[in-house]
Amino acid sequence: MQDEATGGVHGGPLSGIRVIEMEAIGPLLHAGLMLADLGADVVRIVRPISMGADDGIDDANAGMLRGRTEITADLAKTEDLAKVRRLISRADVLMEGSRPGTMEKLGLGSEICLQDNPGLIYGRMSGWGQKGPMAREAGHDLNYLALSGALEQLGPASGPPSPPLNYVGNFGGGSMFLLVGVLAALHERERTGRGQVVDTAMVDGASSLTALVRSWQHAGRWSARRGTNLLDGSAPFYRAYECADHRYMAVGALEDVYYDRFVFGLGLDPASLPNRWDQSNWDDLSEHFGRTFATHDRDAWVDVFDGLNACVTPVLTLHEATLHDHAIQRTAFVDAGGFSMPSAAPRLDSSQGAAPPRRNDELDATVSRWEIASEHHGGNSTRHRSTRMAVGPQTW
Repeated sequence: MQDEATGGVHGGPLSGIRVIEMEAIGPLLHAGLMLADLGADVVRIVRPISMGADDGIDDANAGMLRGRTEITADLAKTEDLAKVRRLISRADVLMEGSRPGTMEKLGLGSEICLQDNPGLIYGRMSGWGQKGPMAREAGHDLNYLALSGALEQLGPASGPPSPPLNYVGNFGGGSMFLLVGVLAALHERERTGRGQVVDTAMVDGASSLTALVRSWQHAGRWSARRGTNLLDGSAPFYRAYECADHRYMAVGALEDVYYDRFVFGLGLDPASLPNRWDQSNWDDLSEHFGRTFATHDRDAWVDVFDGLNACVTPVLTLHEATLHDHAIQRTAFVDAGGFSMPSAAPRLDSSQGAAPPRRNDELDATVSRWEIASEHHGGNSTRHRSTRMAVGPQTW
C-alpha cells in the first residue's frame, strides 16, 4: 500500500525517508530498488532524452525500477537545476553513480548539497572510489574484480578466470555496500543531526568479499592455485554434475552426514570409494559421480534426493526458479508487467510492505509534494534527530 504523504510503502521500515536516485546503471538501480522495497520514497531523476541500453533494447532495466517516482530534469537549464536543488534540500538521501567530478560539474556536488541540507546522506557509487590514482579511469565490473583479487580465484584450473556475471562486483561489492553505508549514516544522524558523504567503491566492496578466502589462505587452508580448493568447484562433493538430459544437479555435501546421504542417493557403496579428503582422489571421485549422474535425467535425480536432506539440488533456470514449490510458498517472485522479478528482501515481520509500481511525475509536482511533506513533519532532515542527542547550538 502506498503512503500518500511520502510516495513510499505505507508502514515500511524506511517509511518517511526521502531518497533521490540520480539516473545511473548497475548498482545504483539495485540500491534504489532495495530502498523502495523497504518503504523509502525514492525519486529517480532522469535526463530528458534517455540514451537507452547499448544493445538497442529500450527500457531493459524496467524490472529494476519498481517503487520509484521518475521525473525528468534538464540539469543544463538553470530553472531545472534550481528545482532539483530544492528537492535535494528536502531529501534524506541522495545517491549518484557518475564518474568522480561529474556531479560537481553539474552544480550538485556533495559540498553544495550539504550546504543546502546539512542532514543529507550523500551516497557516491563508483568503481574505483572518489580518490586514488585510478579514481577517474573507466572500468566495468570485471575490472574491479580483477584488481581486488577476487576474479583470479574464480573458474576452472585451466584457462582464464570466469566472470561471475555482474553479481559480485556491481551488486555484491557495489549496491549492498552502498546500502550498508547509507543506513549506517542515517543511524549516526540520529545521534549527531549531521549528514555525510558515503564513498562506495566496487573495488573496495569486492575486496571486502575476499576476506574469508584471504584468511584461509594465510592459515594454509586455501591454495593460491585456482581449481584446487574446497569451494571453487574442484572438490567432487561441492560442484555441479551434468545429467542425461544435459541439465545439472548441484552437490554441496561438505559435512560427513550430508556426504553419506549423497553417496546413498547415488546408490553407491561408501566402502568402494576412496578417501574424499585426499585431493589426489578428487579427479577419480568426480569422474565416478559424473558417470552416475549421467545415467538419469535431472528431474529423476530430483525425485531421488527429495527428502534425503543431502544438500543436493537441481540447477534451475531463471524461469524454473519462479515455479519451484519453495519459491511459490514464500511468494519469492512478483509480477512485473508480464514477467517475474524477485520480491522484496530481506523480510521484516512487522513492517514489510509492497512497493508501489513505477510511476512518472512532473518535477514541479514532486518538489511541491516533498515540501508539503517536510512542513507536515516539522522541517527537513532535523525531524530525525534523536532526543538523546547532546544539547547544543543548532547548525541549521
